[in-house]
Amino acid sequence: MKYFDFNEVIPEKVLRNLQAERLIETVKRVYDRVAPYRKKMDEAGISPDDIKSLDDLKKLPFTEKQDLRDSYPYGYFACDMEDVVRIHASSGTTGKQTVVGYTERDLDVWATDTARALVAAGADNTDFVHVSYGYGLFTGGLGVNGGAEKIKAKTIPVSVGNTARQINIMKDFGSTVLCCTPSYALYMVEALKEAGISTDELSLKCGIFGAEPWSENMRAEIEKGFGIKAYDIYGLSEVMGPGVAYECCEQDGLHISDDHFIAEIIDPETGEVLEDGQEGELVFTCIDKEALPLIRYRTRDVSYLYKGECACGRSFKRMARPMGRTDDMLIIRGVNVFPSQIEQVLLETEHILAQYLITVDRVDNLDRMLIEIEMSPDAPFDAVRFVEEKERSIRAAIESTLGISAVVKLVSPKTLARGEGKAKRVIDNRNI
Repeated sequence: MKYFDFNEVIPEKVLRNLQAERLIETVKRVYDRVAPYRKKMDEAGISPDDIKSLDDLKKLPFTEKQDLRDSYPYGYFACDMEDVVRIHASSGTTGKQTVVGYTERDLDVWATDTARALVAAGADNTDFVHVSYGYGLFTGGLGVNGGAEKIKAKTIPVSVGNTARQINIMKDFGSTVLCCTPSYALYMVEALKEAGISTDELSLKCGIFGAEPWSENMRAEIEKGFGIKAYDIYGLSEVMGPGVAYECCEQDGLHISDDHFIAEIIDPETGEVLEDGQEGELVFTCIDKEALPLIRYRTRDVSYLYKGECACGRSFKRMARPMGRTDDMLIIRGVNVFPSQIEQVLLETEHILAQYLITVDRVDNLDRMLIEIEMSPDAPFDAVRFVEEKERSIRAAIESTLGISAVVKLVSPKTLARGEGKAKRVIDNRNI
């Protein structure tokens, strides 16, 4: 069994001592350097001196995505801006992004985490790592890229799109490890069949897939389609990016990089910490991050933590693949989408009602989002050119806001079903 570094198999007692030491130091630093955290702790009657062990973590207040938006863009940074060497961002519910910063050391830690994921999947310095995650403000591409370079693999930064070119590169360059969203992997499988290319013509041996929810059925399809082993990777921009947790050869839960993050599962209603094995909301505390060390960050992902040791020998705690959300966020083609983002676009558009329905399907193994929107009674609904132009402008505005495309369909007033209580805005037909 191969490991990237010793910390993956560090004895539990030593690991807990390391976590406690880093937690205590981090709490002191954010109290001194991050005004919103100091305010939160003061209001809760907590001081850094109250945090003496891991058991004291539950005393600290939670951090939420809204906190980062309220302090946009750099209010939660815990280092001097002169020390920040890279900035990433993810979408927010109002179109305002949550901004994430990294120091040089942060990037090295991040590369270590994604390197662990690659090695756990069987990669080493002889491999050709084909990175088909997006590069840019999205953390996927550059995150995995750093890990591939860390293990001295041959890194191929293909990014997303142009599937025919992707397949040619995969074939000609001898790609052995594929990194992309699971839905795009399945799309590639279909593209291979249509092009008459056999998987025997490829050199792939494994793939690391994440950035969106996927099921065991999807894993089986990918493994059969490519003739490889398919591994899961988990992360979110605010905490670090991909590599917060990763699957090993056992494919039985994702190992959390416990030396850099402390995971908790809480009751989403009460905030009470739950025992291992109990399902609830996943919460992370960054204990080894310089630029943006978040304390008890509520991910809104529903999961549970595993009891018992893993047969692979890693001592890091495992988490179950997220099985839902406690909020209304959707993950579509690796992008976070909130219905309120779409609603904001509609509120700024004439002749449109704030009555809409989002339907998400998986077509040809890629996510497709249809947005049906009611027109106002005074709109010239029978004017075909008017409707087409309105659909086009809304589609462009939504793509500008979300960063992904959608199918927009305008419908007559009172067409969409009404219900008592909270309106049903989303239908997700994906089998995930």
